[in-house]
Amino acid sequence: MEKNYWAHESSIVSPMAQIGNATKIWQFCNVMEEVEIGEHCNIGQGVFLEKGVKIGSRVKIKNNVALYTGVICEDNVFLGPGCVFTNVLNPRSFIEKKNEFRKTVIKKGATVGANATVLCGHTIGAYALVGAGSVVTFDVPEHALVMGNPARVRGYVCRCGEKLYENGASEYVCAKCQKRYRREDGKLVSEE
Repeated sequence: MEKNYWAHESSIVSPMAQIGNATKIWQFCNVMEEVEIGEHCNIGQGVFLEKGVKIGSRVKIKNNVALYTGVICEDNVFLGPGCVFTNVLNPRSFIEKKNEFRKTVIKKGATVGANATVLCGHTIGAYALVGAGSVVTFDVPEHALVMGNPARVRGYVCRCGEKLYENGASEYVCAKCQKRYRREDGKLVSEE
């Protein structure tokens, strides 16, 4: 099988990993077997991808991020430097808990900021933005801007990443791209 991706010579990439066309894997990474990486991804220095991790296309993972079994990143996700993901709620070094791994999903277009921590078993909604240093302990709604420890919803962001401003009781608008959204059944929906 022809290799259509690039990996730095210092990285360890399992031949049993599936890696898409035009993906780049930088220095000192470890990509284990059964990892799936889509096309046109950029995997930064010192990234660890454990067995079974799934990454969509056009995903950017910045330096020093570890993704453990159960983490799924959909297309166009951005993971900031040093962000942390877990896969067991109450780990112990002396007790085997692989049967307790919980799935964590980062939906398309979402961003997890530098040094944020995402506890396992949660979903980060599409186009949501987790602020740097935040600790996520719940499912994050689509387009939500969450910050703090523990993280709380502080507003909403546009698909372009800019903060949305309320323009009436249930309408939001992006000051940068002028895209409009409305609240419908507890969700933010684009008015396109």
